[in-house]
Amino acid sequence: MRKPKISNLIVVSDTHCGCKLGLHPRDYSRLDDGGNYAPSDFQLAMYAYWREFWDEWVPKVTRGEPYDIVHNGDIVEGVHHRASTPISHNEMDQARIAVAVMAPVIKKAQKKGGRFFQIRGTEAHVGESAKYEEMLAKELGAVPNKEGQYARWDLWKRVGNRCLVHLLHHIGTTSSAAHESSAVNAELTASYVEAARWGREPPDFIVRSHRHRSIAVDLNSAKGYAAGVVTPSWQGKTPFAFKVPGARVSEPQFGGIVIREGDEEFYYRRRVWTVDRSAEE
Repeated sequence: MRKPKISNLIVVSDTHCGCKLGLHPRDYSRLDDGGNYAPSDFQLAMYAYWREFWDEWVPKVTRGEPYDIVHNGDIVEGVHHRASTPISHNEMDQARIAVAVMAPVIKKAQKKGGRFFQIRGTEAHVGESAKYEEMLAKELGAVPNKEGQYARWDLWKRVGNRCLVHLLHHIGTTSSAAHESSAVNAELTASYVEAARWGREPPDFIVRSHRHRSIAVDLNSAKGYAAGVVTPSWQGKTPFAFKVPGARVSEPQFGGIVIREGDEEFYYRRRVWTVDRSAEE
């Protein structure tokens, strides 16, 4: 008997595990030199949102049905730009943190028939050709592509029977909140132009990450609507963020999205949290 197609896709990204401002479980992390790292109060609060996302929001929006998972890049922080924020400059320490964060949610999805896919992120974080993401994706049981890559540069994913989704990590950025939607609209429009040029089916949704800020652009289409969706992250503001126009005056965003095919239509939903700005003195 043919296995029914899974009608739910959960997408998270930019966990930056191994950063003092990245996602970390409640427990201490054992480091390679024998020491321990204790998560900060900020990391404990962010991890509580992570648990709420998977334990409460995902079962609700998927109606208890099976779901596939995509991690849309930058699973670890890496060692880069002489940054002082990595928990350890040993990438294996960072990898163990990522496994502790991701493995439980992946196993839960797999028990219901879901699959896991890993997208390659930024080389500064995940190594040349995303070598650390490739290693982690294989360990976490990601579905390989036809080239045998467990972490892939992009993914064309069918959700249910009708909804076609294209996922990759990068998207253009801007320092202006007034123009935050411009690159997303341009990316969605370019996807339709490219599909028309070669007579291919266009994506109904495109999903991008990298910005650490969630936004979506919707356009009417013959199948209802098309959308470009940018996921939030799971990382606080690093010293670099305080230098960047726009980012330096905004607060970090945490969360993820679901793309679902229901009985009558397909659609996306976002769940995003943030934190309070600095206290008044």
